[in-house]
Amino acid sequence: MTALDNNDRALCAATARLLEASGRISAWGLGVTVVGMVVLALTGRSLPLVSWLGFAAVVLLGVAERYLAFRLRLDAGLFNDLAAQNTPSLAALDNALQCLGLRKAPDAPRTLQDRVLGARQLLQRHGIVVICQSVLFLLALLTQDLR
Repeated sequence: MTALDNNDRALCAATARLLEASGRISAWGLGVTVVGMVVLALTGRSLPLVSWLGFAAVVLLGVAERYLAFRLRLDAGLFNDLAAQNTPSLAALDNALQCLGLRKAPDAPRTLQDRVLGARQLLQRHGIVVICQSVLFLLALLTQDLR
């Protein structure tokens, strides 16, 4: 496959910036997870069951959130490298990911548009997980004093 043209590189740069912007959402998700862990560690035994389950769910969702945040950061770097021509082609990227064991060799080459769509879907999933964490955290706080 040939090198990316200017429009493709611009799309890669814009996608990388979009994924990098999710860092603030990631920070919120990490914060909620840490607070949930601290609450469970310090007051877990005295919490009502509903509240304890809420904080536990926040922490469990935090594991998924951390994985998705890692993937977003990795993808942002890969798109940056494509935009800066540090990675010469999509085929070279696929080969590198296969060598690292991060991806199986695709049967058919994925287009740049497919990759951008996949990155956006990953961003949406991450946002959904953080929203669920936030809602559960709020519900756990509201039910903390109920007995």
